[in-house]
Amino acid sequence: MQFYYGQQMPLRILDEVEFWKLQEEEHTVVIREALDHLEEEYVDALKKWEQALSETHQKAVSFVESVNRSHYVRKQLHNQVIQLVTYSLDESMKFIELCRQIKTHSSATKDRPIAKTILDHIIRESEYFIGIARTVLYSNNRS
Repeated sequence: MQFYYGQQMPLRILDEVEFWKLQEEEHTVVIREALDHLEEEYVDALKKWEQALSETHQKAVSFVESVNRSHYVRKQLHNQVIQLVTYSLDESMKFIELCRQIKTHSSATKDRPIAKTILDHIIRESEYFIGIARTVLYSNNRS
């Protein structure tokens, strides 16, 4: 992520949250479709995650609309954006935990290297977002 956006930086941050939450939401479907015979507990957990990630995605979209309409990003709105980034980071970390549980404990991944590859890819993508979110939060704490 580039940091030369100046006054538009909250939009850039929100673009990242919006994009990655949609990715994670889609990943819940990919996992359910790609892993034959996935245990019901994981299917149910993934469906709940799909809904939760969709809600976070929609919050990001709503904030984009708010920031877009503002000529000046007030401190309160900026703080709400930072709270959303913090929440999104934590959410991604918990989503990764579920992916790792599935990879380690699901019989649907046993002796199926492609299943583990898919999960590793999804984990890496969420970890990439976490890196972006941490950079934003670290930069915010320094200012």
